[in-house]
Amino acid sequence: MKKYFLSMLITTTVFLPAISFANDVYTITVYHFKDAQQEVVLDTYLQTAYLPALHRKNKNNIGVFKPIANDTAADKIIYVIVPFKSLDEIQSLDKSLAGDSTYLLAGKDYINASYQTPPYTRMEKIILTAFPLAPQMKLPQLHSDKKDHVYELRSYESPTEKYHINKVKMFDEGGEIKIFTHINANAVFYADVIAGSHMPNLMYLTSYENMEDRDAHWKSFGDDPDTKKLFAMDEYKNNVSKADIILMHAASYSDY
Repeated sequence: MKKYFLSMLITTTVFLPAISFANDVYTITVYHFKDAQQEVVLDTYLQTAYLPALHRKNKNNIGVFKPIANDTAADKIIYVIVPFKSLDEIQSLDKSLAGDSTYLLAGKDYINASYQTPPYTRMEKIILTAFPLAPQMKLPQLHSDKKDHVYELRSYESPTEKYHINKVKMFDEGGEIKIFTHINANAVFYADVIAGSHMPNLMYLTSYENMEDRDAHWKSFGDDPDTKKLFAMDEYKNNVSKADIILMHAASYSDY
């Protein structure tokens, strides 16, 4: 049933760009939680069960991130980003984990949690496919202490599918990715959301040594003559209706 649903999702969403499976496919699992107790259960599960299980399956480069705003937020979040080579890999993962006795033992507190003490308040999953000009994930080249690294996840929703295609074109053919490369924004991925609660949508992840480095890079982006030229073009006007900016630190056990 899941395979049928994903197949229909892709074939019937006629406005989306064609998906080439030479490009990475990503999942972003979003855990919403409310308190330190739930956070401990989630961290323990991810660090001791989930990531090790994926590593045993030769699935690496898994990012685990917490928004800097978590400390004061009522709705606290953990993002888990996993790269895949195909939708089939995503579909087969749960079945594979269900047969992994080491994973089941390490993750028992999370897996067998009672409805009275769930490990999160809500979970959502986003499926994305990498842009043509950024077909594979690139790990950031950062040199400061990991605890100081700042990751910036941006989500750009568009008013219609047509405007969404235009915004993707702005990144690829229009040259927005080239500008990010030129200013050395250490982009991890640029991707098109093919399934999620906010659509039509694209998301991308950049990374910086620290907050000061992040601010300096965005100033360079805004001051770049190519940026000013690109954003002045009538062709790309009004293609973003809502932008979400999430500044995050990597969990200590994150792969990057």
